[in-house]
Amino acid sequence: MGYLNPKELTVQYAAAGAAKTAKPALPLLLLAVLAGALIALGCAATNTAVHAMDNVGLARTVCGLLFPFGLCMVIVSGAELFTGNSLIVVTLLERRCTLGAMVRNWVLVYLGNFAGALLVAAGCAAFGQLNYSGGLLAVYTIRTAAAKCALAPLNGFGLGIFCNILVCLGVLMAMSSKDAAGRLMGAFIPVAYFVLCGFEHCVANMYYIPAGLLALQNPDYARLAQSAGVNLAPLTWGNFFLRNLMPVTLGNVAGGAGLGALMWAAHLRKAD
Repeated sequence: MGYLNPKELTVQYAAAGAAKTAKPALPLLLLAVLAGALIALGCAATNTAVHAMDNVGLARTVCGLLFPFGLCMVIVSGAELFTGNSLIVVTLLERRCTLGAMVRNWVLVYLGNFAGALLVAAGCAAFGQLNYSGGLLAVYTIRTAAAKCALAPLNGFGLGIFCNILVCLGVLMAMSSKDAAGRLMGAFIPVAYFVLCGFEHCVANMYYIPAGLLALQNPDYARLAQSAGVNLAPLTWGNFFLRNLMPVTLGNVAGGAGLGALMWAAHLRKAD
């Protein structure tokens, strides 16, 4: 067959997770920075594509068609993405890694993803990428960031669960295929769903919100945002960390780890 069945796939991920947890710190960090940057570039691309669209449904559809290429690039490059690595719980349940090794992977990859996304956000804000349409891309970026900072934490947690179930399904579907086209299509479809639905992804938000916060430091962009009626009050670093990033991260972990535990229980758990 040209694909792995669900049991074979779960076994394969348990082995992949063991390799991830055994990886030395420096390569792990570098690959995590790469993944954060690739996801951030996908965010920048979607913002650029839809910043002048008034039709929300059309804008979400365009974002859904463009953003998944970020995960495709992560998979092809072997980069390390925190949300996908939530599945390492499969490896833990198979007793092929320790709890400490899994947490070490998560912490290093999370920090690396943040660094990579922040570098792209800072570059876009500093080097004029947000100048599209006379600065309207900057306004859209600020508006998006402010809306995310105003999201109720419980909503961020719940939307984070849904998001990472789909992201991790994308990782598993990509791994299930034995050819490049199948891997990329497997990654593409679930991620397109999460973007269409507006679910919350912590690594994507490491671009979306800092990009808006950094754009706000430009007086011209700030003036345009105020003229456009953007509510800037929620857009603070404190709200970024406490109202969005923290609950969304916890939701992502719950969704991805929960899916991993379900796959393990259904396909690998030994009968008592």
